[in-house]
Amino acid sequence: MIIGGIMFIIGLILFYSIQMGQADPVLRFAKNIGTFIGLTGMGVTFAGIIIHLISRNTPPIQENFDVENRE
Repeated sequence: MIIGGIMFIIGLILFYSIQMGQADPVLRFAKNIGTFIGLTGMGVTFAGIIIHLISRNTPPIQENFDVENRE
């Protein structure tokens, strides 16, 4: 989850630090890479959250049977 969050932040920085309408192909490529890294970071974060939720140790079910001798 942490790595996904870092990827998302790096993607935001790359995407928003470069002006729209740049003619330089290197800067446009960097902006596109920022978009890809940000979206991938969101996916990695989501996968980390899902894996964490799935792998939690659930407490065992404790069934308390009080058996009384009723006659």
